[in-house]
Amino acid sequence: MATPAELIGMRDALEAARYSGNRRVRVGGTEIEFKSDAEMKAALLDLNRKIAAASGSAGSPFVTFTTSKGL
Repeated sequence: MATPAELIGMRDALEAARYSGNRRVRVGGTEIEFKSDAEMKAALLDLNRKIAAASGSAGSPFVTFTTSKGL
């Protein structure tokens, strides 16, 4: 398993390639070519999940409000 710093580096490289229009990403000695933007988006989502799990911030992204009129 990669460290959080390595995962963040991979994510940053993938985001830079995606936003520049490239479909090839080189991280370290490995080069990956994606077929579509959808594949790149899925890889980014996966990396973000792994970063959250590795850093221990697996909290819920939802907030629930409970209200009443006080009667």
